[in-house]
Amino acid sequence: MPRFAANLSMMYGEHAFLDRFAAAAKDGFDAVEYLFPYDFPAAEIAARLKDKGLQQALFNAPPGDWVAGERGLACLPGREDEFRAGVVKAIEYAKALNCPRIHLMAGLAPAGAERAALRGVYESNLAWAAAQAREIDFLIEPINTRDIPGFFLERQDEAHQIVQRVNAPNLKVQMDLYHCQIVEGDLARKLEAYLPTGRVGHLQIAGVPERHEPDLGEVNYRYLFERIDALGYTGVIGAEYRPRGATSAGLAWFQPWKEPRKEKDR
Repeated sequence: MPRFAANLSMMYGEHAFLDRFAAAAKDGFDAVEYLFPYDFPAAEIAARLKDKGLQQALFNAPPGDWVAGERGLACLPGREDEFRAGVVKAIEYAKALNCPRIHLMAGLAPAGAERAALRGVYESNLAWAAAQAREIDFLIEPINTRDIPGFFLERQDEAHQIVQRVNAPNLKVQMDLYHCQIVEGDLARKLEAYLPTGRVGHLQIAGVPERHEPDLGEVNYRYLFERIDALGYTGVIGAEYRPRGATSAGLAWFQPWKEPRKEKDR
């Protein structure tokens, strides 16, 4: 049976961030993810997780100057020291939050840069990061360049090739089916190809093309959830979508998969 994490960066926007943990638990989620925790002390977030019986499934390492448009540092020449400092900070948070996964955003390819050179920086940074905390899975995610124009990594096959070349057991692929559908499609066959390899460390979903609830749009997620189960995936599936209205009102897709929670979490 699929297990889902509410993405608190996109879902429950009607609440202040620290109140979203309680809202997700009340709706039946037992895990959460989000982009970045760094605006809040790790101890404060850890208390929210413990109080509501939630698992922290995933968050991102610092991405550079997000407000200025940066979307990661891992492939950028000359930013290695900043990337490494961000990884150290992310590991500190991950340990405090008992979080088993950190996403390392690749970044935007600089105009005119040779792709081979960027790939060399990227793979070197990934290898360094993976060696810093073997108990944590570090993830790379192909992202469609319609949502993030110029993003360095956009295809599943390239992500898996990079993971194989780096050859660190705790470096894996974050397979977002929303991004994969936009760039490549053929989602069932992609899942069949990649889940059995053990290189997929996390799945994410959203409706295509508007990135609303997963029961809206062109993808038949009910079918895909059954395929994911049949393929033996036991990890968390992150619900990383923008609700069309109030978050709780749009959770009909989640009802068949929701497990009862303890009374204190309702």
